Amino acid sequence: MSNTSKPVTRSSTPLRKRRAPAVALIGTNEQERRSLLERAKAALENMTDEEDAVITAAARTDPDAQPNLIARRGRPRLDHAKVAILLRLDPDVVESFKKSGSGWQTRMNAALRQAAKLD
Repeated sequence: MSNTSKPVTRSSTPLRKRRAPAVALIGTNEQERRSLLERAKAALENMTDEEDAVITAAARTDPDAQPNLIARRGRPRLDHAKVAILLRLDPDVVESFKKSGSGWQTRMNAALRQAAKLD
């Protein structure tokens, strides 16, 4: 058996500009693509926790898959997150809270909770 294969060379195109090959969909028509998508969705819905754990464990060992499995950055979400609203207040009320220094919004929230008898 002769070795007539060409040597492997790197592409001069940067990775971010290369298109990912659509191997699974080459040569398929629209009906076949829909069928493939429906089968994939059904397989995902029918996946057991054990199968998911095996797939996740395998993905964690794959260095190319690591960015997708890294925990989200930032502050964790709260169970009872606060709601952002637009509220018009008298300027002297806002200035009074702002003069008390950092954390004035938290103190204003506490004053509103006390006035609404929520605490």
